[in-house]
Amino acid sequence: MDAYMMVTKKKDIEEPTSEEIAAKSDSVAAPVTIEKHVSSAVTSVAEPVVVKACEPITEKQQRELFKWTLEEKRKVKQKNAEEKKRIDEEKAILKQFIGSNTIPTL
Repeated sequence: MDAYMMVTKKKDIEEPTSEEIAAKSDSVAAPVTIEKHVSSAVTSVAEPVVVKACEPITEKQQRELFKWTLEEKRKVKQKNAEEKKRIDEEKAILKQFIGSNTIPTL
């Protein structure tokens, strides 16, 4: 099924006259009003957010994460010299982390 959009220009559209608007408004039913009740709970003070501490990532998992990140950096196609330089620096940092005896905690 083909769908297409009809494009109109301002010249093609005529402004309705005040008589036409009045005729249409007489035939339209009265507008419906919707009342919304605001509960008192909305105005109360919000409860503090509790942050739960996560388990620390093991050194082995961190090394695996760094290796995976390095592989993904190698797959990236560089668009210009600046991006190539930035990615090479990031890869060098990852290689240092992977080869070091201790890894900084995340």
